Amino acid sequence: MDDQIKIAVRPLVEYVYRSGSIESGFRSASTLTEGTKAHRKIQKNYDEDAESEVFLQTEMVYDHLLFVIEGRCDGLLRTKEGFTIDEIKSTSGNLRDITEDTYPVHWAQAKCYAYMYIKQHDLTEMNVQLTYFQKESEETKKFRKSYSFQELEDFMFTLLESYAPYAKWIKEHERELKKSARNLQFPYESYRNGQRQLAASVYKTIVEKKTLFATAPTGIGKTVSTLFPAVKAIGEGDLKRIFYLTARTTTRQTAEEAFRLMVNKGLNVKSVTITAKDKICFTEDKICTKEHCPFADGFYDRINDAVLDILSNETEMSRKVIETYARKHMVCPFEYSLELAYASDAVICDYNYIFDPRVSLKRMFDETKKQTVLLVDEAHNLVDRARDMYSASLEKRMFLELKRLYKPSQVFESAKLINDFFIRLRKQSDGEQYQVLQEIDEEFNELVEKFIEDAEQVLQRRGSEREDAQALLDAYFAALSWSRIAKLYDEQYVTYIEVNRNEVMIKMFCLDPSTVVYQAGKSFKSRVYFSATLSPLHYFMMMLGGKEEDYTVSIPSPFAKEQTDVKVQPLSTRYRDREGSVLPIVRSLEAVIKKSPGNYIIFFPSYQYMNRVFEEWSLCNMGIRTIIQGPGMSEFEREDFLIKFQPDQKEPLLAFAVLGGIFSEGVDLKGDRLNGVFLVGVGLPQIGFERELIKDYFSRNGQNGYDIAYVFPGMNKILQAGGRLIRTETDTGIIMLFDDRYLQPKYKKMMPDEWRDFQIF
Repeated sequence: MDDQIKIAVRPLVEYVYRSGSIESGFRSASTLTEGTKAHRKIQKNYDEDAESEVFLQTEMVYDHLLFVIEGRCDGLLRTKEGFTIDEIKSTSGNLRDITEDTYPVHWAQAKCYAYMYIKQHDLTEMNVQLTYFQKESEETKKFRKSYSFQELEDFMFTLLESYAPYAKWIKEHERELKKSARNLQFPYESYRNGQRQLAASVYKTIVEKKTLFATAPTGIGKTVSTLFPAVKAIGEGDLKRIFYLTARTTTRQTAEEAFRLMVNKGLNVKSVTITAKDKICFTEDKICTKEHCPFADGFYDRINDAVLDILSNETEMSRKVIETYARKHMVCPFEYSLELAYASDAVICDYNYIFDPRVSLKRMFDETKKQTVLLVDEAHNLVDRARDMYSASLEKRMFLELKRLYKPSQVFESAKLINDFFIRLRKQSDGEQYQVLQEIDEEFNELVEKFIEDAEQVLQRRGSEREDAQALLDAYFAALSWSRIAKLYDEQYVTYIEVNRNEVMIKMFCLDPSTVVYQAGKSFKSRVYFSATLSPLHYFMMMLGGKEEDYTVSIPSPFAKEQTDVKVQPLSTRYRDREGSVLPIVRSLEAVIKKSPGNYIIFFPSYQYMNRVFEEWSLCNMGIRTIIQGPGMSEFEREDFLIKFQPDQKEPLLAFAVLGGIFSEGVDLKGDRLNGVFLVGVGLPQIGFERELIKDYFSRNGQNGYDIAYVFPGMNKILQAGGRLIRTETDTGIIMLFDDRYLQPKYKKMMPDEWRDFQIF
């Protein structure tokens, strides 16, 4: 039978039985976790005849669909009373709060296994047992029921009756998607130079289950050149799902536009964009409890209908579309988008949903990953983002506050012990701001684990309803993050202490993210890391977990050198010389803009430097319209900034902005909207404690630590900002580099080919 649905027991019963509300993002009581330690402890006490982790499978036909259902039961017990399926669940809560009827989903899971076994062995009756294990006390509580074959079979058909409408939609959509993907033509009349080569490289990478590192110039059309071959791979049965990962809203919109273009050419694909919770939340307070939010109250009672509705009627599930359906069904738009991510063919989202161990999509099973490609846009950004995602810190102040709020209680005791530890660290600092520890402190980790256990118990007793619960939740999640990262800690990490007066911070800092990035991506069928500035390529391959067997491709620029007039003014922009550079920069700006009026952006390595030059520029009163980037600009302010770049304006425009900021990447100002880019400095990150740790680490390991910590990240910012200028084959303009280091072979070698024939200004 072609219409075969293969599904594991757990997602099947969770789909049918989930109910209730979203609770503060804290979900231990509502979805009891299956801790492997608890399983092992219970299973060790089984009789000799018992079996653990027994694989079971059955086939059932319902509504012209063949369901292949499988899973592993925790225990199969053989006693005088017959055979018993044992389902083990662990909890940090009180066993007294759990009754026989508290969790119908657990009975459903166990009954599925019982049906598989009773059918496979032609039995007439089967026992089902739920064993709840309290993690702290290691006490157990058991419930047992007996079912006949007919009762179990009736239950299974009732289960399938609830799941079948969704399953039927899945099969019908799979056929339509595959057919439309197979017939899809490239959505433009022709390929740009380099697009076909990039698309072919991506397709080959997917089919051969490899990793690709691709450098392709700005303006070539990288988004459609990576998405189109991935869609074609779906059409040929080599792929089922696409994750398009990026760090910026603008590039997410570009991916949405690419899918829209292919849909207009006949592709039947379901794509969803995940928008950050703080941006898409409907409520002002952003508190996810049924008491504070009607969209959280009863969320799981309504979510299945909401998912099926939008999938049946929409193709592109953008933020606006999701918000419309979320209001219609009264569901949280953020959690709604996560549910859709598991059901859609393509997911457009931030890096963290795949790479961050604290945020990632937890319910995506390995079987799904094996049929999924990761397309990582602007992959140069992933290096520092991964360092952040795989680092963790804790601060003394949060535990001192809990001491005051929760006295007397277990939370008070565990928070006090952590606070006391911080006090010892402060005393040991002997007045120094930073201390580097050679290894992670196991005593501290044990204190954090104890705090997590105590906090969970309070939160499970509806402690999140207390007025001061937010302080506990914040500390709990920070401690949980610490615990997760501690399990990854190895020689690529360092622990350091920072002391500022009474405040103490301890941090596990990820120096080299290569291993954790590799581990996060290896379960997927294929990975494509691409950017206009994966240069030098060996650096990015090293930092993103690249291997010798990985594929690489470097697409030459399709644009002529004559399109860009590159000038270098060899003055020093080093920190000690910046004041002396201000006036020469101002005079150069005036000379260039008066000679060639138009729209220009000047990028600086810091706000301080930018503001100083802006101050001098304003004093000179050039009569040139000027705008300046501010810190923390809203989306409206960003749009207003960019809308001022209009072609054929009567008066010139000069915009002041910072390197590595919101306007130096992902901004598309085509034609006469932008006539020139000025780049001040070589983009080096500010010298700081963490950058020095990175430098020293790689130097000890035989690498050029200074280049890795400073030069390569800095030049990447320069190349990204400079890439704003030439976006199409007809664009022309000026790039002016303010720094004498561009005359050095080292920096000149890192320039794009079209920049190297520069003139001294």
